[in-house]
Amino acid sequence: MSTHSHATHGFHLPAFARRPRTAEAEEAATLSAVDYALATLRVLVGFVFLWAFLDKTFGLGYATPSAKAWIHGGSPAKGFLASVSAGPLQSTFHSWAGQGWADWLFMLALLGIGLAVMSGVALRLSAVAGTALLGLMWLAEFPPARHLAGGAPSMSSNPFVDYHVVYAAALIAVAAVATGSRLGLGRLWARLPVVRDHAWLR
Repeated sequence: MSTHSHATHGFHLPAFARRPRTAEAEEAATLSAVDYALATLRVLVGFVFLWAFLDKTFGLGYATPSAKAWIHGGSPAKGFLASVSAGPLQSTFHSWAGQGWADWLFMLALLGIGLAVMSGVALRLSAVAGTALLGLMWLAEFPPARHLAGGAPSMSSNPFVDYHVVYAAALIAVAAVATGSRLGLGRLWARLPVVRDHAWLR
């Protein structure tokens, strides 16, 4: 029986006899897997910000009870800022607690960063804004402090690298490699005239 007739009847060559994948094909497959892995990381990190916005706005019963929801008159940032008990900006954060402008800036940042990062648009701007927000939150918790203002142990698990630093690094990474075209709207966003003319909007 000819090779042609074997192929016609669905015959497949064994793995060792098949034509090996080229180095270029292997590299392309690896890059594609990396792209999707980073895009998945982008979506997950974006959801961290978006979920925080939703929970604080509607009081979903996790970190924020319904009675303290923003839509019910609660202050999204007050509890966090008023509880700051370590670091060089302790008094500054206390003065911001309960301020309307602080609540609005905090919530708009959570919403904007969350939506942009999840959808894969404006990743550079989101990385800058997200890193700034996370930096302020790091200063508020101030992991280097061994003791709180009242003398109690801070229970800091790492004096420098906590989850705020990890999230900031993730934002910078997904923006640096432009993952928005995978699992997102980055390609469509990049075609907009205003975005083509202003690279910092990508």
